[in-house]
This record gives sequence, structure tokens and C-alpha cells, in this order.
Amino acid sequence: MSDLIDDPGPGMNEPEFTVSEFSNAIKRVIEGEFGHVRIRGEVGRVSRPRSGHVYLDLKDDRSVLSGVIWKGVATRLSVQPEEGMEMVATGRITTFGGQSRYQIVIEDLKPAGLGALMAMLEKRKAALAAEGLFAPERKKKLPYLPEVIGVVTSPSGAVIRDILHRLRDRFPRKVLIWPVAVQGEKCAPEVAAAIRGFNALDPGGRIPRPDLIIVARGGGSIEDLWGFNEEIVARAAAASDIPLISAVGHETDTTLIDFVSDKRAPTPTAAAELAVPVRLDLLSWVDGQGARMSHAAGQGIAARGQRLRDLARALPRPQTLTEGAAQRLDRAGERLPAALITGVQRRQVRLSEVSGALRPATLRRQIAQERRHLDGIAPRLPAGLLQTVRARAEALGRRTDRLSPGPILRDIAAKGDRLTAISRRLAQAGGPRIEEAKRRLAALDRLRETLGYKATLERGYAVVRGEAGVLTTRSAAETAGALEIEFQDGRLKIGGGSASKTRKPAKPPEQGSLF
Repeated sequence: MSDLIDDPGPGMNEPEFTVSEFSNAIKRVIEGEFGHVRIRGEVGRVSRPRSGHVYLDLKDDRSVLSGVIWKGVATRLSVQPEEGMEMVATGRITTFGGQSRYQIVIEDLKPAGLGALMAMLEKRKAALAAEGLFAPERKKKLPYLPEVIGVVTSPSGAVIRDILHRLRDRFPRKVLIWPVAVQGEKCAPEVAAAIRGFNALDPGGRIPRPDLIIVARGGGSIEDLWGFNEEIVARAAAASDIPLISAVGHETDTTLIDFVSDKRAPTPTAAAELAVPVRLDLLSWVDGQGARMSHAAGQGIAARGQRLRDLARALPRPQTLTEGAAQRLDRAGERLPAALITGVQRRQVRLSEVSGALRPATLRRQIAQERRHLDGIAPRLPAGLLQTVRARAEALGRRTDRLSPGPILRDIAAKGDRLTAISRRLAQAGGPRIEEAKRRLAALDRLRETLGYKATLERGYAVVRGEAGVLTTRSAAETAGALEIEFQDGRLKIGGGSASKTRKPAKPPEQGSLF
């Protein structure tokens, strides 16, 4: 019986582990066996939290492997993972004890061959086309002769030299170069920033705003040109208010920026040719147009002159047009004196007829009639005035009955209360300011007393004056006929007077000495 109690049973001698200890042991085993691996699979779920890390799944038709790309690695990837892409991940296998699973920490991620890249490119192209970014009606017309051309490219490559050489041969223009990386992980953000930067310049500013933008790069593999297939570059080109020419790669190379740009050039040199016309051809065309215009103007003037001469033949002579009018004028001039005499006589007769009715007796009768009418009205005038005055007085009395002094007195009382309150507030506000001013005045007076020479006299000094004023030297005192010494309690005259105990009002001392 005791043997059964002491026996711990089978398996009870094995060591015990905590969960964390066991997870760490598994972690060491897996990381020791799979230190560095390359895994190919299709990208499944992709998660990008705010931390900047990227979490994804690599899968095939039977299994799924979780993966993580830390923030520093994710920003350096030339191709960002997207769901459905077949990619090759390089990294190390580790475990995540928090969820009891294993995962790959990805250090590099590349598409699994050209087919994966092309599939991703077609997917992006379809998405952007569905948004209408490739629509022909969105494309802007290129300026015929831009004043300033902005070029987005590498400053050290042959592309910029070809563009500048072609512009110089065809029609020299001002060129602004925005240096960018044309391949690698920095290519897409720098190109997009350059396009937005040119559009952000103010027209007429210190740095002129381009009238045309050229995005250029030489030829290369699809991996080298991949930065121009990024969505950020395509959207920046589509949002550009300045017309944009894409000249990326050779004629057979096609990138997403070619579809959203306003014009695609097969080569950077062709982009320069699209940007400006040939100056000599333009001058020749202008000369030809000038010659045609001069010839057309000459022919027009000649045709109109001939037409004017043809019309002039159908017109009568100028003398014929004026002969009839001159004859009518002569006849009217002959009849004018007789007509004037007849008119004057007729008006004299009319005046005589009118003035015959105007006699003094008639005027005297009219005046006497008006005077009698006025005499008849005059006796009634005082009574009418009195009646009007009484009516106005009664109306005024009716109005004064409605006027009561009560509202006026109440208004006066209310205004008096407001005035009293305002006076009290004024006294309360002004009292402290007056006291403060008094304190400042007293402080300034004390400072004046301290800085005045009277305070110096109280410390045992004196002021010596002569006939010419304050004496500052011994020789001047010896030659003076009389001296006056001012002490703290009065002045003492030496050589012609007695001490004076009176104190005069303090004055600023003249230039002198204190001893």
C-alpha cells in the first residue's frame, strides 16, 4: 500500500516549463534551423497599420505563411506588395509567442519574375483607367511657344544634355531643372514631389512658374523604369495644372505616366522637339505670311480703287448737283426784301389794333373797382383774424391738457440717478489714480532733493560765488574783489557784507565747485 503511495507514476520525472520558457525554446529551435530562407508565394492579406510596419500572408494552394516587414525595410522596397502578386520573400523564420505561430521576418521582397510585375502593372492601369485619368478630354493642349520649361530628370545623365542641346538648336528657352532620382526606391516620391513643386510656384514670382513640364529618363529594364509605374507618380501627373510631356525610356518602353500625361514623347530628344518649334522655320513662316499679307493688302486696295472709279463714272457732275439749289437760293433772295417789308407792316397793324383798347380811363375804372372790393373786405378782416386766433388757442389748449410733467420729472430723476452712479464710479476709478500720481510726484520730489546741490550743502560742502558768478578755481577767488559763500543755513559775504540767514528757494547750481 505504501509503495503505491510513494510511486509518482510514469512521466512525472520530466521537467516543468512555463509557457514563455517553452515558447522561447521553440523560437530558438526554429531560428537555428531556418536562419535565412527565400520563399515564393502569392501575396494574400496585406495590412499597413499606422506604425509603418507591413503585415502580409504568403500562400500557395495548400498553405499560408504569415510575414512581417518592419518599417525601415518597407520604405526601402522598390516594389510594394499588393494582394494577388506572386513574389519572392527573403528573410528569417521566427515565432510569435503572443499568438503561438511562426512567421517570416522579410528583409527583401521582389516580384517573382517579369510576369508578376506586368500583372501588377495591368491591375494598376485598369484601376486608374476606371477613374478616368486616361480620358482624352482631360489632356491639356501644349503651349505653342512656352517661355519657361521645367525638366524633371537626373542632373548628371545624358538625358538633360540631349534636351538642352535640342532646345538650343530649335528655339532657346529658359529651362528649370528639378533634380530627381530616376530609379530605385527614391524615384517615385521625388518625381511626384517635383511635379507638385513646379505646380506650387507662383506665376510672376522670384522663381518663374514653368509653362510646360517634361518628365524624362533614358531607357532601361522594367525594373529600372518601375518608379514611373508607381501610382503616386501617375496621380501627380494627372493632377498637374501645367501641361506635361512624358519622355521615359525608349519608344518601345511604356509606363503609367505615359497614359496620364498630356503628351507622350518616344525619347527625351523628341520631347524637346514637341516642346518648341524650329526658330528658323518659324521665322521663314512669318516672312512668308508677311509677304502674303502685303500682297493681299495691295490687291485689296487696287480692287477697291477700281471699284470706286467705276462707281464715280455713274455719278453726275458736281456742278449739276448744285445748279438747281443755287437758282432757288437766288429767287428766294430776290423775294426776301419785299417779304420783310410786308411782315413789318402786318405786325404794325396788329399792334395798333391791340393798343387801341388800352386807355387811361379803362385802367382807372379797373383800379377803382379793385379798391371798392378791397374796402368791402377790410372791415371783416379783424373779426376773421380773432376767430382764427381763438380756434388756434382752443386747439393748443386741447393739446396742452395731454401734456403732463410727471413723465418728464420721472425721466429727470432717472437721468439724475444715472449721473450719480457715473459720478460715484468716476470717483472710485479716479481716486486710486490720483493717489498713485501723488505718490509718484512725492517720489520724484525726493529724488529732486537728493540730486540737488542743497543736499550736498547739508553734508558740509559750500558754493563760492564772485561778482561774475560761481568760482571754480583758486586763482579766480584770489582776484575777486568780494566773495559770497553759501552754506547749508545761509550765505556769508566776505569783503563787503554780513552773513545772511535767509534761505532762498532752491535753484539748480550753476557750473561751480563744492568743497
